[in-house]
Amino acid sequence: MCTRSSSAAPLPASLPSPDMSAPTQRSAALAGIKVLDLSRVLAGPLAGQILGDLGADVVKVEKPGQGDDTRAWGPPYLKDAEGRDTSVAAYFLCANRNKRSVALDIATPEGQDLVRQLAMQADVVLENFKVGGLAQYGLDAAHLMALNPRLVVCSITGFGQDGPYAARAGYDFLIQGMGGLMSVTGVPDGEPGAGPQKVGVALTDVMTGLYAAVAVQAALLERTRSGLGQHIDLALLDVQVAGLANQASNFLAGGVLPRRMGNSHPNIVPYQDFPTADGNLILAIGNDGQFARFSQVAGHPEWASDARFATNPARVAHRAELIPLLRQATVQRTTAEWISLLEAAGVPCGPVNTIEQVFADPQVCARGLRVEVPHPESGVVPLVANPMRLSATPVSYRMPPPGLGQHTDEVLADWLGPGAV
Repeated sequence: MCTRSSSAAPLPASLPSPDMSAPTQRSAALAGIKVLDLSRVLAGPLAGQILGDLGADVVKVEKPGQGDDTRAWGPPYLKDAEGRDTSVAAYFLCANRNKRSVALDIATPEGQDLVRQLAMQADVVLENFKVGGLAQYGLDAAHLMALNPRLVVCSITGFGQDGPYAARAGYDFLIQGMGGLMSVTGVPDGEPGAGPQKVGVALTDVMTGLYAAVAVQAALLERTRSGLGQHIDLALLDVQVAGLANQASNFLAGGVLPRRMGNSHPNIVPYQDFPTADGNLILAIGNDGQFARFSQVAGHPEWASDARFATNPARVAHRAELIPLLRQATVQRTTAEWISLLEAAGVPCGPVNTIEQVFADPQVCARGLRVEVPHPESGVVPLVANPMRLSATPVSYRMPPPGLGQHTDEVLADWLGPGAV
């Protein structure tokens, strides 16, 4: 397994040389931005982590003695230097680096007062309480923005701040079903194992965290012109519907109700997995030229001139005839043999990797997608790198996911002054 240290990756050689008359050191993209993160679990914390990776000072407010729910979502747990379990749940690690943890009980007047003071110093507040959940404490967007008109408040809920479902709690699995994703994910109807299937990661939460980070930065940019913050209303259901992408367009524009197709693509053929002599191969053939080259490598050049298969629309129409022919061909060679031959011919293809194989893949290693950050309990903690590559202001991995309340005194002194401790 390959590992990259937490230092920033060097610039690719293909980039133009920097202007040497410019300053040699530029601040992180979001240096100076203060983020008060009142969120928990995944969508909100992921947004906070992204902002932290880009240089923001992110303070995570957690309930004393309990903290973020995901602190207890184990096993698995982070291992110490001797390979023993620590108390750090692996789930918590995925969305909480580059943050400082403050333990405050917002159900108490003292905790509420400290959160208000912190919000007066903040540029951004992230929260994912149910609609009205913070209003009872005087910590909702309206109250905080009255205290700090420059504040950007991002409220993440299951269904948004209005509408008939606004008061409902929303969870990723639930939203994957309600938002249509599970209707197009899984084995086709009529085949063994058919039925709705969720994606193997909390994809709606992940997409919501990404949208939140984009929306926050847009609001901060607009603030440079207006001088005022704004309230961002971000709903998991809205994000999931937006994430239907071409499947939604197929229905809205074409009147075609998408259905579960397993690993097949509704608009492109062949674009799915195929069996090989020792496993599976993904073919992602996006145009007719690629199909012709594949046919040649497969020993069936006649497929490319067959009227049923010569063009993508024809292949889509004759999918049921073509796919069995391809399967009969792909089982004749190993996955590695196919990849070697098809890559040489310029045909997009690849293996179906386990996550272990992902982190051993030469390209993943070369891109440094596994990083290690020093950690007080384990020596180091392995994390997945941020995929954004900024040439002049790269992301950084300054702090591991924090212990509960680890930075309470430090943050209160930094943000509110020494007398606040």
